[in-house]
Amino acid sequence: MSLVRPLFVVAGIGNGTGTGAATARLFAKSGYRVALISRGPDYLNKLATEISQAGGEAAAFPLNDYTTASIKSAFVALKSHWPSSPLRVAVFNAGYGVWKPFLDITEDEVRESIDTNILAALAFAREALLEFTKLELETANEGGVAGNARKRGTLIFTGATASVRGNVLTSAFSASKFGIRALSQSLAKEFAKKNIHVAQSIIDGTIITDRTKSRHNNPSWEADQDVRLDPDSIAKSYLHLVEQDSSAWTWEIDLRPAHEKW
Repeated sequence: MSLVRPLFVVAGIGNGTGTGAATARLFAKSGYRVALISRGPDYLNKLATEISQAGGEAAAFPLNDYTTASIKSAFVALKSHWPSSPLRVAVFNAGYGVWKPFLDITEDEVRESIDTNILAALAFAREALLEFTKLELETANEGGVAGNARKRGTLIFTGATASVRGNVLTSAFSASKFGIRALSQSLAKEFAKKNIHVAQSIIDGTIITDRTKSRHNNPSWEADQDVRLDPDSIAKSYLHLVEQDSSAWTWEIDLRPAHEKW
C-alpha cells in the first residue's frame, strides 16, 4: 500500500530564518507536504523553492493581511493544491510585537496586536480544526511521524515569555499573548475528546535569526548556544509534540537556553 503524504501548514515565517521556517524545513524532511502562509511573498517563495530543491514538497500561499477572510482563503487554496493530502499538523507562528511604555502605545498598535495575535489565531485554529475533525485517526499508512499515536491532528501555537508574565513595555503584547495561551488551553480541553492534540509553546528567550544577529552584533552571542534559542531546536520540540501518543500529551512546553535568567 502506498503512503499518503500528510499535510503540514504553518502561518508566519518572517524572513525565513526563524521558528516558522525551521519547522517547515524539518517537517518537509519528515515526509510532510508543506503549506506556507505568511505576509511577504518574496520570503515565502524563496523558502518554498529551498524546500523543494532539498527534496521536499512545499507551496507558498501569501497573504495581504491576517484577517479571517484571508486565512480562510489560504486554507481553501492549499486544500485545492493538495486535495488528497490530509491536514495533520498546523502551527500558528505569526505575531506582532509592541514594546513601548503604556502611555506611548497607539490605538492602531493595539488593534494590530489583537488582530494578528488573537483574531488571526482564532481564524487559523478554526480552519485547522475543521479539517482535523473530518479525518479518521492517523495510521502508519500515512507518511507522517505520528504513526499510531491515535490522533486526528496536532495544532501548535507559538507563545512567548509574555504569554505568562507581563513586564514593563509589554502591556499590549502580553495582553494578546495571554489571549492566545487561554485560547490554546481552551481548545486543548475541548478537542482532546476528539483525539485532536492542541499545544502551546512558551519561547522564553531570544531566538537567533538574521534580525537578532544584526541587533546584537556580537559573534560571541551567536556562537554560544547556552544564551540563545536555536530555531532548529525549537522545530525539533514541535516535531516531538506531534509524535506524542494519546496516552501522554503535552499542552504547554516552555523552551529556553541553559543560561537564560528565569
